[in-house]
Amino acid sequence: MSGHSKWHTIKHKKAALDAKRGKIFTRLIKEIVIAARIGGGDPSSNSRLRTAIAAAKAVSMPADNIKRAIMRGTGELEGAEIEEVTFEGYGPGGAAVIVEAATDNRNRTVSEIRHVFAKQGGNMGEVGSVTWMFDRKGRIVIEKDKADEETLMNLVLEAGAEDLRGDGHWEIISAPEAHHQVLEAIEKAGIPTVEASIAMIPKSLIKLEGKNAVAMMKLYDALEDHDDVQHVYSNFDIDEKELEALAS
Repeated sequence: MSGHSKWHTIKHKKAALDAKRGKIFTRLIKEIVIAARIGGGDPSSNSRLRTAIAAAKAVSMPADNIKRAIMRGTGELEGAEIEEVTFEGYGPGGAAVIVEAATDNRNRTVSEIRHVFAKQGGNMGEVGSVTWMFDRKGRIVIEKDKADEETLMNLVLEAGAEDLRGDGHWEIISAPEAHHQVLEAIEKAGIPTVEASIAMIPKSLIKLEGKNAVAMMKLYDALEDHDDVQHVYSNFDIDEKELEALAS
C-alpha cells in the first residue's frame, strides 16, 4: 500500500487547485445531501453524515452551506434528486479502477464515464468485477510535519485504528465503524487533517511503467475531472522517479 500513497500526493496537489474552482465543495455537498437523505439529518445518529460534515469542515466549508445541504437531503429544501452510481473497470496495464459518482441524470453519467474509459485506453467492467480487490476502510490523511510518528501511532491505535502508514503523508487506516472515533481523537489532539473519508483501499498493487503509467495517469485525471465523480480508486503503483517525471 505504501506505493499507492506516492501518486496520491499528486491527487492532493490537484485537490488544492480543484478547491479553488469550487469542485471540492460541490462534491462534498453532494455527499452530505445523499447521506442526509439515506440516514436522516442528525449527525449523531448518522455516521456517514458525520464523516461528510467532518470532511467539509476540513476544507473550511461555511456552516450555512453544510446546513443547506442537509436540508436538501431531508427534503426541507427543494433540489434535484441525486443518486449514487458506482462503475468498475480496468485501466491501461490491467490496473483495477472503481469510480463512485453522484448524479441527477444517471443515463448521462453512465454514457460519459464509459466514454472516458474508452478514450483513455481503459474499459468498463461488470458490477463486482474489481471490488473484490479492495477493502472498504476508514482513511485519514495528515501532513507529515503536523505530527510525529510515535505520538500519532499511540493516539490512533488507542482510538481504534488498524494501521498507520507513512509515505509523503501519514495515512491512518481503520475499520469503517471505527473511522469517526479515530477522527475525533485526532481532532481533539489539535492535529489538522488533509482528508478523511471511507475509501476503497487496494489489497495489493500492480506496478505500471512507461506508456502504461502515463496512460493510467491520464485516465485517472480524466475521471477525477468529471463533474459527477466523487471518488476514483485504483490499485496501480508507479516508480518514484517516473512519478516525479509525470508530475513535472
